[in-house]
Amino acid sequence: MKKTIALPLLASLLAVASASALAQIKIGVTLSTTGPAVSLGIPEKNTIALLPKTIAGRSVEYIVLDDASDSSAAVVNTRRLTLEDKVDAIIGSTTTPNSLAMTDAVAESGTPTISLASSARIIEPMSAKKAWVFKTTKSVAVGARLARAVDSLELEK
Repeated sequence: MKKTIALPLLASLLAVASASALAQIKIGVTLSTTGPAVSLGIPEKNTIALLPKTIAGRSVEYIVLDDASDSSAAVVNTRRLTLEDKVDAIIGSTTTPNSLAMTDAVAESGTPTISLASSARIIEPMSAKKAWVFKTTKSVAVGARLARAVDSLELEK
């Protein structure tokens, strides 16, 4: 008799614990807020402060770390965010070398990542590891083609 009561009670407690664990979304952020890429990293950090604090009724926590424009630090940050902080997703890093260095760590943990860097190499060629990485900026090649197209236009004065 005790087992028939204890089992549904345990299942209910686990459901409540799972629901409370799902109550918050954790986003890890690694940016170059110091070092050579600081001119990009500081505006990116300021943008993070503008992101929503709730999504679909769930609170969002942003854990922002500085990778000092260093690829090794970006990997250390990524491992900390995925293994210790257990984030749901990652934003970063600022530069292509840092974003490329993070690929193995995000693939190992299965953590979706949005890179802020511009190189197409971050997502191409598609592979099992790069399937976890997305980017928001256009590639450098697209920007160059666009600049040439604009230069070739004859604008009326």
